Amino acid sequence: MNLQWYPGHMTKAIRMMQENIKLIDIIIEVVDARIPAASRNPDIDELGKNKFRLIVLNKSDLADSLVTKKWKEFYENQGLFVMEMNSKTGNEAGKVKDLVQKACAEKIERDKKRGIVGRPIRAMVAGIPNVGKSTFINKLAGKASAKTGNKPGVTKGKQWITLSKSMQLLDTPGILWPKFEDEQVGFRLALIGSMNDENLDVAELACELIKNLEKNYPEAIFEKYSITKEQLAELEEDQYSTPASRVLSAIAINRKCLLSGGNPDISRAAALLLDDFRNGRLGKISLERPNEQ
Repeated sequence: MNLQWYPGHMTKAIRMMQENIKLIDIIIEVVDARIPAASRNPDIDELGKNKFRLIVLNKSDLADSLVTKKWKEFYENQGLFVMEMNSKTGNEAGKVKDLVQKACAEKIERDKKRGIVGRPIRAMVAGIPNVGKSTFINKLAGKASAKTGNKPGVTKGKQWITLSKSMQLLDTPGILWPKFEDEQVGFRLALIGSMNDENLDVAELACELIKNLEKNYPEAIFEKYSITKEQLAELEEDQYSTPASRVLSAIAINRKCLLSGGNPDISRAAALLLDDFRNGRLGKISLERPNEQ
C-alpha cells in the first residue's frame, strides 16, 4: 500500500512557514496524543531551530492517559514545554497562554531591557493534517477563527489571529513530509486520518490496526464487536486468511456488513473499525510508547 501522500499545497505551506519564521517567537506544535512521535513532522524541528517550543498533546481524551503521561515526561526531559489537551471540550486555553508566557520569559525579559514593552508574543501553530490544529486555535480564540473539518487539508493558507494585546497566532496548513522512512509511521498517520482514505487500502489499514490492538489492547475489539474465540476458530478453516483478516471477517458478520450471498463485506467492516477507533469508541488507545523510540 502506498503510504506517501504529499499534495502540492504542502510544498507551498513549508515555503510560507520558512518565509514567516523570522516573525515568530515560539512554535506551538500540535500532535495527536495517540501517536506523539509519528505525528511530529521532522521538518518543523528543522524550521524551529532557535525558537521556543511548546508541544500540545491534543486529543488526549482518545489516548491512554498513563501512556500520555509518559510522553509528557519524555518530551519535558528534552527541554520542551508540553501539555495535554482536548481541544473540543477542554478548558485548558488559559493554561496554554500561561505556558507560552513561561516559555518566552527569556524573550520578554530581553525586550524589557531594550525598552520594548507591550509587544505581543507571536506564535506559529504548526502540525500535520487532522491533529485538531484548527479546533485548538478556535478554543484559544474563543470563537471560530479557523476552519475545521474531520479530514486532512482543510486549512490551505496562513492566517494571523489576535488573541489579546499580548499574543498573536499564525495559523498554518497541516504539513506532512515527502517520504516516510519507517512504514509504521505511515500506517499510524493513516490510522488517525492524516491521509486521504480514498488513496488507501482500508482493509489493509484496518488489519494493521487489529495487529496493533492485539499487542496492547487485546480485549478492545473482542468486547466492542462481541467476537468469541470459537467464532475465530470457525473462520480459521479458511486457509488463506490471516489472524487479522479473520477478526475483520468476524466484525463484518457480527455487525451485519454482508454482501449479497451472505459473505462478509470486508471493506465496510474495515471502514466501521477505523471510524470507531478514530472517534474513541474502542476506548482510550495509544499506538506508541516512549520506550519504543
